[in-house]
Amino acid sequence: MNHELANRYTRVSILISNGIRDGAPLVERMKIVSDEIWNEFGEHRPVSWVGFYFLEKDEMTLGPRRNKPACSPIGLHGACGTAARTGKTLIVRDVKDLGDSYIACDPRDRSEIVVPVRDSSGQVVGVLDVDSHAVGAFGEADRQALEKIVAESLEGSALRRP
Repeated sequence: MNHELANRYTRVSILISNGIRDGAPLVERMKIVSDEIWNEFGEHRPVSWVGFYFLEKDEMTLGPRRNKPACSPIGLHGACGTAARTGKTLIVRDVKDLGDSYIACDPRDRSEIVVPVRDSSGQVVGVLDVDSHAVGAFGEADRQALEKIVAESLEGSALRRP
């Protein structure tokens, strides 16, 4: 990870850690995570949207997000559904590579990274979705940092939705 990117993720992690109170419910934690990622990387630096989807039986519903509305509910066939079904982070260099399975909430988005969110038993209960208008905006360094943020901020917390 380059030094500047590492510093940006360190700032985000510290702000998230400082912002989450003990015993905070999942939705509150998700809001803080999406806000701090947006504050550091949003406005096309390189992020165009950041938010969460909750995994339901056969679809996903929108949770806390920044900075505009998004599609909801969505099926399990897009990038978010794939990450939720497989339980593995998905980095999409160019959404055009997904073909018909891509769910285009914003047709300007060109790349994304989706990180599964797990409950204390290890079951996937949702995903963190981060989009960009730039092709190839996310890579291995982003995967490592976002997986760490999700694990430290969300997993094992009270995973009840309002």
